[in-house]
Amino acid sequence: MEFYCESCETAMCLDCTEGEHREHVTVPLRDVLEQHKAALKTQLDAIHSRTSAAPSRRCTLYICTWANFTYATLFNFVFFFFFTESCCFLCTGPYSPALGLLQGKDHIQSSCSFTEQALSHGSATEVLLVQKQMSERVTALARHDFPEKPHQNAHLDCQVETEGLRRSIQNLGVLLTTAAVAHTTVATGEGLRHAATGQHHTITVTTKDKDGDLVRTGNALLKAEITSVDGSRVAETDITDNKNGTYEVGYTLRSEGEYSFALLLYGQPIRGSPFRLRAVKPSDVPQSPDDVKRRVKSPSGTGGHIRQKAVRRPSSMYSTTKKKENPIEDELIYRVGSRGREKGEFTNLQGISASSNGRVVVADSNNQCIQVFSNDGQFKMRFGVRGRSPGQLQRPTGVTVDVNGDIVVADYDNRWVSIFSPDGKFKNKIGSGRLMGPKGVAVDKNGHIITVDNKACCVFIFQSNGKLVTKFGGRGTSDRQFAGPHFVAVNNRNEIIVTDFHNHSVKVYSADGEFLFKFGSHGEGNGQFNAPTGVAVDSNGNIIVADWGNSRIQVRTFNINARGNGHVDVSMKTMSPYKYC
Repeated sequence: MEFYCESCETAMCLDCTEGEHREHVTVPLRDVLEQHKAALKTQLDAIHSRTSAAPSRRCTLYICTWANFTYATLFNFVFFFFFTESCCFLCTGPYSPALGLLQGKDHIQSSCSFTEQALSHGSATEVLLVQKQMSERVTALARHDFPEKPHQNAHLDCQVETEGLRRSIQNLGVLLTTAAVAHTTVATGEGLRHAATGQHHTITVTTKDKDGDLVRTGNALLKAEITSVDGSRVAETDITDNKNGTYEVGYTLRSEGEYSFALLLYGQPIRGSPFRLRAVKPSDVPQSPDDVKRRVKSPSGTGGHIRQKAVRRPSSMYSTTKKKENPIEDELIYRVGSRGREKGEFTNLQGISASSNGRVVVADSNNQCIQVFSNDGQFKMRFGVRGRSPGQLQRPTGVTVDVNGDIVVADYDNRWVSIFSPDGKFKNKIGSGRLMGPKGVAVDKNGHIITVDNKACCVFIFQSNGKLVTKFGGRGTSDRQFAGPHFVAVNNRNEIIVTDFHNHSVKVYSADGEFLFKFGSHGEGNGQFNAPTGVAVDSNGNIIVADWGNSRIQVRTFNINARGNGHVDVSMKTMSPYKYC
C-alpha cells in the first residue's frame, strides 16, 4: 500500500489505482504521511494544553457510595473542607455526575495514549488508519466542556439523632447514694478496745442518717486505719460491705502495745473514733469480758443485730460460787476451732449439723464456706467460695444433712438454698425468687426441705427438686406469726420446731404447717428466753435451745399426751456459749 486516495482518504495498492480509484486523484503515500502526523500532533497538543492549564495546587478527590456514608465519614469530610487547601467531595450513585466526569477522563487518556503509540511506532498505513479513526474523537474530546466544579449544589447538613444516644446513656449503669453520716454512725465489737496478737478480729459498723435512723443500703465510703503511738500505720484492714447498711472491718495485729483505731466515713470520724486499742498476747486475753456491752452484734452477721433489742449478758454474771440446779453436768467434752480464716478456723459461726455418718458440718458465715469435722473434732474438708452464682456462697447460715448425706445450706444473701454432695460438689439450688433471707434449714422424714425465711417471717417447705409444698407464718406476735424467726429443727414425730427471736419463744408446728403449741417468754428465769437462736432435737426428743441473749443453753423435755397438749418438764443448763461445743 504505497498510494493514497485523497478523495477516499485511504491507502491503497497499485492495482487499486487502476481499478476502482482510477477516476480519483492519487499521490504517493510518503508525500502525505508527514502531513497527517502533524495534524494528529496538533490535536494532541490542544488536549495537553487544556490539562496543563488546570490549577497547579493540590486537590483531593473523595469518592464514596451512599451505602457507606456514616457520621464518621461526615466528620472526616467536614474536617478536610475546613482545614485542607482544596477538596472536591463527590458521592457516586446511579445518577451521579461524578460518573460522567470519570468516564470522560478515561476516554481522553485512552484516546491520547493510542494516538501517541501510533505516531511513535506505527507504520505509514497505521498512521493513516489512526488519523482517520481518531481525528474526530480527539477533536471532540478537545472541544468538550467537562465541568471543573460539581453539578450538585453545596448544601451539606447534619441532622442530629439523639434517641439512640439517650438509650445508650440510660443503659450505662445506675446512680448509687446513701444517707449515712459519720457523727451518728456507730461501731460495735470486742475488737474496738482489745485484741490478741496474731489473731484476726472483726468489728461491725452500723451506719445511720442525720436523724439517727438506721441506713438500710450499702455502698458508703468507709475507711479504717490502725496506727501506733508514733503515728505510723501498723496493720492492714479489710472491709466487707453487707449491703444492708452494716460493714465488717477486720484486722490482725502482730505486736503488743497501744494503738489508735480510726474509722472514717466519707473522711469524717464516726462516733467515738478514734478508739484506743490495746493488743496483748493470746495467753493474756481474759476468758470473759470485763464490762457489759451496751449493744452487741446479732449472731446473724447479716443485719439481724439492727432489730435486736436484747442485751447479751456476759458469762461473768453466772460465775458465782453457788452451783446451779442443773440436771446435766456442765462438762466440756472438747472444743473445736478458733477465730481466723484458715482451715478449721471460724469467723461468725452460724448453723451446725451432725450427720448419721459421723460428721459435724458447720456454716462459717463470714468466711463464706462450709467446714466438715469428724465426731472427735478432726478437720476433714472445707468447701465454698464467695459469690452470687449457683454453687457459690454469700453468708451461709443454716446447714443440715439429708438421708443421702447431701449437705443443704441456707444461703442468706443469695436468697436461696444450695444443695451439695457429701464431698462438697454443687448439685442444685431451690427457692430462688421466693426466699428473701433464708436462715435456718432442716430436712423432715419425707425428704422435704424446711427453710426459715428471716426477712419474710415465714417458713417454706419444699420438695427436694425445689417445688413448693406449702408456706406458713407472717410478721406479727400471734401463735402463727413470727418476729425474726431464726433456726428450725424436726423431731422424731416429724414436727417442725422454730425459734422466734424477737418474740422470745419457741413454736412447734405439724409437718404440714399447722400450729401445735409454743413455749417460752421474755425473761431470765428457767423456761424464759432472751432472743433464742439455734435449736436442735436429740434422739430422746429433747429440745435444745440456744438462749442467745441470756448466754446459755436450755434443754426441754416433753411428755406429749395429745398433739398440741401435754405436760412440760423444764430443765435448764447454763453455760457460756463461748465454752460450749
